[in-house]
Amino acid sequence: MANIYKVLVPHDFSEVADTAISHAATVAKSFGGEIVLLHVISSEKARSEAETKLKQLAENASNTYSVPVSFEIRKGSIFDRIPEVGDEIGAMLVVMGTHGIKGIQHLTGSYALKVIGHSKLPFIVNQGKKSKGSIKDLVLPIKFSQETKSKLSITASIAKHFGATVHIFISNEKDEFIKTKVTRELTFAKQYFGERGVKYEVEIAPDHGNFIPQLLAYSNDIDADMIAIVNSSGDGGFLPDLFKGSGEIDVLNNEFQIPVIVMNPSQIFVPEHFG
Repeated sequence: MANIYKVLVPHDFSEVADTAISHAATVAKSFGGEIVLLHVISSEKARSEAETKLKQLAENASNTYSVPVSFEIRKGSIFDRIPEVGDEIGAMLVVMGTHGIKGIQHLTGSYALKVIGHSKLPFIVNQGKKSKGSIKDLVLPIKFSQETKSKLSITASIAKHFGATVHIFISNEKDEFIKTKVTRELTFAKQYFGERGVKYEVEIAPDHGNFIPQLLAYSNDIDADMIAIVNSSGDGGFLPDLFKGSGEIDVLNNEFQIPVIVMNPSQIFVPEHFG
């Protein structure tokens, strides 16, 4: 019997965590899987009340989204418990709400980003906008990087599973050397997706520089369901060089509230036994 596809959702009883359940349900249902809520307490005194709340929450979510929902309560730090519980339950994905620029699950952005970057699991980071129940338009930003094949492999597997169109958004470069490399990567991407029957469209950023604001504006214009970011920096961070600095926060906490899937090249979103 194949493993059950489990999606882990850290939940702190906030509205944005409820929204995370909607995104988790979209993925879990597509695999015939289930959701596991994780609530972290600071002392044992909080366990009883948390359990009462989570029972009701799990029941309501299961009824709303027609997907099995269970829960785990752990003591400690949310970011120590996420990998621990993820490993224990055999989770394939973490879906987590962000509370805005001050960080994810009330912790500082830099620490949250580090945890995501070093995780063995892919993360979907959402804000307050609920899932539409499907993933049809996936934006893949491309600028020169060394991890083309793994980046495309991950994106292609997601797109094929959901029947989505990949919208390749490429930077508009002045420098001829970089422009040549970006063009080469785009050519490879088109061939890669084409050979695998993945629908794609290409959009070049209208202006030189300011790549991230243009990426986000484009994603909003096409009403994208998700932005796919694959780490290719190799330095333990989670975003490629073009997102260094405040860019990573800008993407995760984008004003249009478009969810972002963050993956490392070694991670799997669609296991082989799910086709």
